[in-house]
Amino acid sequence: MNKTLFIFPGQGSQKVGMGKDFYDNSSLAKEMVEKASERIHVDFTKLLFEENDQLEQTEYTQPAILLVSLIAHRLFTETCKTLPVSVLGHSLGEFSALSATGAMDYLDAVELVHQRGLLMKKACEGINAGMMALLGLDDARVEEITCKERELGKKVWAANYNGDGQIVIAGNKDDLSSLEPLFKEAGAKKAVLLPMSVASHCPLLSSAQANLEGYLEKWLKDDFAMPVISNVTAKAYQSKEEAKRLLSEQLISPVKYKQSILHVESSTDMFIEFGGSVLKGLNKRISQKPTHSIVDMKSLEEVLALF
Repeated sequence: MNKTLFIFPGQGSQKVGMGKDFYDNSSLAKEMVEKASERIHVDFTKLLFEENDQLEQTEYTQPAILLVSLIAHRLFTETCKTLPVSVLGHSLGEFSALSATGAMDYLDAVELVHQRGLLMKKACEGINAGMMALLGLDDARVEEITCKERELGKKVWAANYNGDGQIVIAGNKDDLSSLEPLFKEAGAKKAVLLPMSVASHCPLLSSAQANLEGYLEKWLKDDFAMPVISNVTAKAYQSKEEAKRLLSEQLISPVKYKQSILHVESSTDMFIEFGGSVLKGLNKRISQKPTHSIVDMKSLEEVLALF
């Protein structure tokens, strides 16, 4: 029997057309899209399947990715009853993972991450927030540079540990831009500002924490079918109280994705990614274990054939 670990992508995995094959070929997927549209008064068929500006706005990006991930997960589990060893997600994906454990209804999760996006957007209004991807520097060097620059008054923090030599930093956009020569001098192959207007996983989002905790209290259940690996600690949790604390901290703490995969690698034979393939790409740099992505009906059937 395969020991599996379920993984769920975060922001950056969105693209127009995602989930359309599920919607066109599954009455369950169609129903989930329609109910999500009613829940937050957003036409997900337009958001997901037609060219639009909203899909890149965090309050819409987040529910769109989560919904497609949970459709893929539901279609898989309708046929395959295997339970994963644990689940984990990248940033937003941790909320998809929580819902996959049974700790949150998928419609509550759709509304929760929509509100999370609005809270993040509000926290970053008027502070010129942004994020920058760095390639070719090790974690310690990035931490050393950002720490030194914070002592000089700049607002820059490590935000996502995606793999060896692949890290994202967050903060004030002008401060990030000003560090580009320093990173290049230190040996970075690339230092690229990302097209984002929020600064995720850093203290600039602290004003959003209390409200997010309120939503978590409202919609989370103390009913976890399996453990969730925390982005904050790279360790497992399995209760509502832990989830509330850790997901609030996740707003202002870096995503330890690389560390999480290394922590769970020995306990699994394979990873299954639901609704995207970005994590499959990251995992190739981190783990020797295979990752299979479910993004449409064909890939769903291919993964089901493994069981």
